[in-house]
Amino acid sequence: MLYIQRYRSPLGEILMAADDAGLVGLWFAGQKHFAPGLTQAREQETPVLAAAGRWLDLYFAGRRPHFIPPLHLTGTEFRMAVWSLLQEIPYGEVTTYGELARQLAQRLEVPHMSAQAVGGAVGHNPISLIVPCHRVIGADGSLTGYAGGVDKKRRLLALEGLDVSRFA
Repeated sequence: MLYIQRYRSPLGEILMAADDAGLVGLWFAGQKHFAPGLTQAREQETPVLAAAGRWLDLYFAGRRPHFIPPLHLTGTEFRMAVWSLLQEIPYGEVTTYGELARQLAQRLEVPHMSAQAVGGAVGHNPISLIVPCHRVIGADGSLTGYAGGVDKKRRLLALEGLDVSRFA
């Protein structure tokens, strides 16, 4: 069974979704790839959704959350590998799509990995914020590729204490 709950953030409404194993999605209302497959979900708070709400409360208060709610990511092996790398990006720091591609190639023991392919996987991350795809920027410092929109990406990075004036 899938459960959903809405969260009012300073950047707009967020829809959270969970099953019995963990959080399966967290999307800003109207973002790209918004809430696929949730037509049979029941709107009800669960322990997982309550934990995700507490995480968001801390995050939007400008504090680094000290825990991660249970996650239940599902996707291709490639996407799962990229999403795993996203979870390693520290709070208040950024990396590039190219750097993620280099790290993934190293892990997979292949000579090269496409930054564009990595970008596609980053863009399909179903658990925004908690799996921090907003911390990935272009090689030239541009704030590209955030499904929630570049304005939200800029505001999220500023919330984490980054000087966003240095990003294009």
